Amino acid sequence: MREGWGIKTFDEIISSSLIGIVRNNKEQSVEFAYRYFKMNNIRNDNGINEGSFSFVNATDEEVKKYSLEQNDFLFNTRNSFELVGKTCLYKSKDKEVTLFNNNILRVRFKNYLIPQFVAYAFSTSTILERLEKMKSGTTSVVGIYYKSLKNLPLPIPPLQEQQQIVAILDQAFEAIDQAKANIEKNIINAKELFQSKLNDIFSQKGDGWEEKSLNTICEVKDGTHDSPKYIDKELGIPFVTQKNILDDGISFENTKFISLENHNDFYKRSNVAYNDILFSMIGANRGMACVVDDKRVFSIKNVGLIKSNENYRPKFLLYFFKSSIAQKFIAENSSGSAQGFVSLGKLRTFPIPFTHIENQKKIESIVESLNDSVNSTISNYKQKLNNLEDLKKSILQKAFAGELTSPERTK
Repeated sequence: MREGWGIKTFDEIISSSLIGIVRNNKEQSVEFAYRYFKMNNIRNDNGINEGSFSFVNATDEEVKKYSLEQNDFLFNTRNSFELVGKTCLYKSKDKEVTLFNNNILRVRFKNYLIPQFVAYAFSTSTILERLEKMKSGTTSVVGIYYKSLKNLPLPIPPLQEQQQIVAILDQAFEAIDQAKANIEKNIINAKELFQSKLNDIFSQKGDGWEEKSLNTICEVKDGTHDSPKYIDKELGIPFVTQKNILDDGISFENTKFISLENHNDFYKRSNVAYNDILFSMIGANRGMACVVDDKRVFSIKNVGLIKSNENYRPKFLLYFFKSSIAQKFIAENSSGSAQGFVSLGKLRTFPIPFTHIENQKKIESIVESLNDSVNSTISNYKQKLNNLEDLKKSILQKAFAGELTSPERTK
């Protein structure tokens, strides 16, 4: 540790701390008076999500006690294992009264500390590793409680050096965040280019094309809608749902497992085979499709099954499903309000721009080449994003090791 710096526990540096006000779901409504800051309002990057506030009513005494002020330090004490311990400084352009939830710890510091300095400290790998060891709870709810948090050691330089560190980090991170925003825009542009080319292919049809309903091209089924008893992985058959259908294929991570007896019953209804297409029929990712490129045995639930045959190339059909033309049909033909779904009847009558097999092969080759190029570009951009994140971590570690400042420069 640098000369002139000290070590203090979290408990030693705070002037006040408070757990927020309890309001259940029935006590929250957009018609109520006060914004209600909850754990989802702390972004994973330590910023604030102001677009999803709930609203509550409160007495004058509660408003006085639980209102947030600019630069209040907020710590998420209960959440999932991955997300518990999120932090942010409350900074809002909106002057509206905002109360905070009982899963949030509000902290105000003693006057020898700059809140932004502490907020940056809680982003360092050293502090994050210590917080990781404090997590305790069940599989669904994990907490980091004050009895553990109060003993967390923090490096504390003199006030002037804190100011210098904050200024250096603010400037560096602003430049890094702008570079990240530019890269993320480039990723969006690359995806939009791919979509534009797909739409060109499937909308500017030439000779030999015709529109067919999906069930005239191949057999269309769906998986079971039952919820069987789950068993241990070692004894069971994977049970694939819409959550396992990803843009780049089937994911067998986080699947549950069913008995061979249940699988055999379900297989009579939906006999999934290699090169078939799976189509998500329900939820936020409805319309997501993938080709079965894995030869393991599994059953499906709430998933459309498009059987392969010699009439079509699976990837030709897959690329059409990825086009915005197909996605528009899905949006316009979904039912349900809380959780939209595409019925089996709608899936069977899905209008497909269809062409002969040789043309399908050419289109498949063109799209695959474009897809590889776009994916390579996006992969390079994502690596640049990772490099910028690594740079942020490196700068943070150097700042809190005292390598970016000196006592002389603060005078």
